[in-house]
Amino acid sequence: MVLPAETEERVKRRALNACQDNLRKVVDVSRKIPQLVESFASGDKENARKLFSEIRTGGEEVIKARRMVSQELAEIGAILIAREDFLRFTNLSSEIADFSEGIAYYLVEIMEHNWVISPDVKKDLLKLSLAVLDSVLKLRETMLVLNYGSQRTQERAKDVEIAERIVDDQYRALTIKVLSGKLDVPVLLLLRDVLQLLENSADKAEDAADAARMLSFIM
Repeated sequence: MVLPAETEERVKRRALNACQDNLRKVVDVSRKIPQLVESFASGDKENARKLFSEIRTGGEEVIKARRMVSQELAEIGAILIAREDFLRFTNLSSEIADFSEGIAYYLVEIMEHNWVISPDVKKDLLKLSLAVLDSVLKLRETMLVLNYGSQRTQERAKDVEIAERIVDDQYRALTIKVLSGKLDVPVLLLLRDVLQLLENSADKAEDAADAARMLSFIM
């Protein structure tokens, strides 16, 4: 509940704290994807299943945190003109956790069916997953400097753009490698979905960084 004496500066802080808490949970989920890809590459089904369970649980925590942001913004009300920008940032970044659960599900399913994938593809998949995580970590850095002015936020947001371009390059190269390999159709389709979800995650990190840019002008 917003008290009459509560200033716009204080409600901005409340909204930012809620968004950062949500993003922290998104980062926690994102960190587990390269770990699961490592288990995928080594054939460690037990650890892959464990990580998948943790990712699903983390995804539920992200949903709860996103609701808290919405509730916080609703309580703040019209005193905060930019509340829609805070909500947009949270919705964009939260999608990364949704994509992570899809990635984990498909990889575990490939393992459960014992479909064969070349070590070379697995190596590149791990490289891609780490590049995606890097884009998410750079998004976190962007949010952490939001209080230090728009210039620093713009600089960090550019880092997210650079990280996203690296993901794009790796995604395209690995897509060609997967399509030109001799894979069974089911595993080919699932791998394509995994690659697309990884690329989508980096895209959302870039979109969320753009939303952070907008927030930097009112902080």
